[in-house]
Amino acid sequence: MIVVAGHICLDLIPAFLGGSEVAPGSLTEVGAATVATGGAVANVGQTLHRLGAPVRLVANVGDDLFGEGIRRILDANGLAGDLGVRPGEATSYTVVIDPPGNDRAFLHAPGCNASFGAMDVRDAMLAPGVHLHFGYPPLMRRISANHGAELTALFRRAKARGCTTSLDMSLPDPTSDSGRLDWARVLRGVLPFVDVFAPSAAELAYFFRDLHPGDADPLHLLELARRCRSLGAKTVVVKAGDRGLLVQDKSEVFWVPAHEVNVVGATGAGDAAIAGLLFALRQELDLREAAQFAATVGALACEAPDAVSGVPTAEDARARQAKLQPKDPELGPGWECDAGVYVPVSGRPSLQA
Repeated sequence: MIVVAGHICLDLIPAFLGGSEVAPGSLTEVGAATVATGGAVANVGQTLHRLGAPVRLVANVGDDLFGEGIRRILDANGLAGDLGVRPGEATSYTVVIDPPGNDRAFLHAPGCNASFGAMDVRDAMLAPGVHLHFGYPPLMRRISANHGAELTALFRRAKARGCTTSLDMSLPDPTSDSGRLDWARVLRGVLPFVDVFAPSAAELAYFFRDLHPGDADPLHLLELARRCRSLGAKTVVVKAGDRGLLVQDKSEVFWVPAHEVNVVGATGAGDAAIAGLLFALRQELDLREAAQFAATVGALACEAPDAVSGVPTAEDARARQAKLQPKDPELGPGWECDAGVYVPVSGRPSLQA
């Protein structure tokens, strides 16, 4: 069983027409909106469900129209049973602005994610053999407050009860309370209890107040991943967009390239990749195989505007994996391709795990 807990919202994704541009003071005509569940809980949880893993989704919604929409979508697959309903609180939503040829932008209302606490994940959900995945604490005020005290308490409790664990992050609004937190201090508290830490390159750069673009230089990104390992994370999987995944554990470091697909939308691709990784690890694939499957699932999710509907069954994903063309991750000198992944060239100590 995989318990997926944390942030949930309703995504509103307008369809941009050819040549549509958003400019101040103008009206931009768009097409029909895709209305879908979003956030780590819905994205990772539903992707795991589509792949065939048993899951429980733990998050809070309000007793409003958006909350009813989330419950209805998840209930269609029998996944709404562990959602909490907060009377009088607003459900979180995100407007995803994703025009062709430009990077995405988001308008986000945290809603009752702000009041989610460690004890919303009940002890009865945590047992030996259960995997706990938690997503997006920077968008959740209570769980991240006091230097992540409740986040650390939850992960400590999960490990004490015999669970394996994983943690995903998000970029906060820099002007918010969360954006001003000392996230390096938060990570020092929680990472000793995290088996798989899966941030993006941009998130790592933000959390460590890094002045360099975290996804521009693979060697620099590797140093940030090593820093996470030194803080206690057993395995670090860094999402680097269309360049793929950087993976490091105690014994190896390697880079999995992204795949060429017909991209309709990138919303939730990182969550889909994490779900693919967790699914493969629960199937007892080794770390390289699991990361390659993760890159496949993340790529296939981009073939739909929302985070989930492009995800196939695990069997179909494996069939597609064999046919997908990898992109060149442009890592520069010091890396060589080895059975579909890039590994450090022998004799380059700066690249070793």
